[in-house]
Amino acid sequence: MNPFEAQPTADQPNVAPEQLSGASLLPAPPESPPATGPTYAPATELVPELPPLPEVKSDDGRVLITDTSVTVQGREFLLRELERADVAHVRWILWFLLGGLGLAFVMIVYLQNGLRTGPAMLGMALTGLLLAYGHRGTNRLRLHRLGREVVNFALPGETPPWQRLTAELNRRIFRVHDHAARQAAAELAAADEAMRLAAQQAAEAAAAGDSSGFTGPAVFEGRE
Repeated sequence: MNPFEAQPTADQPNVAPEQLSGASLLPAPPESPPATGPTYAPATELVPELPPLPEVKSDDGRVLITDTSVTVQGREFLLRELERADVAHVRWILWFLLGGLGLAFVMIVYLQNGLRTGPAMLGMALTGLLLAYGHRGTNRLRLHRLGREVVNFALPGETPPWQRLTAELNRRIFRVHDHAARQAAAELAAADEAMRLAAQQAAEAAAAGDSSGFTGPAVFEGRE
């Protein structure tokens, strides 16, 4: 026998082909989008800063008003902590009453011949000075603070100059509060817009994930 003759091939075992499972036919699940949430950008300057104003000072130096604060007799207050200010002329009630009652008493005693002319004139002069001093009084400056007690100051001199200074102080107080309100409104609007955009992005990502998913029935192949 020729050793180079082709040898008969061995019979292959009758093995059924490997069946494909339905899981292998399903498409690979899409990668889940990264979780998104409301993101906040750093605060930006939405409202421009107020232009600077010159300092205003009283003639005697007791009151100094700047862009952000007011100093009264060495005590400083921020304009943002003040609600308003007012000034009014008030009388010294104690001296006014003492002067009036003393003058009336001296005149009554003098008319009843209880005092001589010299002592009576001296008494009327002293009580008249007390009456005039109490009537002149002083100017009371009231600073109304937000949520706190009112602070009072006594300012000498005529009332009209202090009224003009108080009007300027109120104008600057309202100016600062108006700017703070506009700044807060702008920041709130920016935060709402950021949250709206974040919610919109999350909804779009969820919709994209749902549309790329496979919802058809599983297919199985096998031999009968």
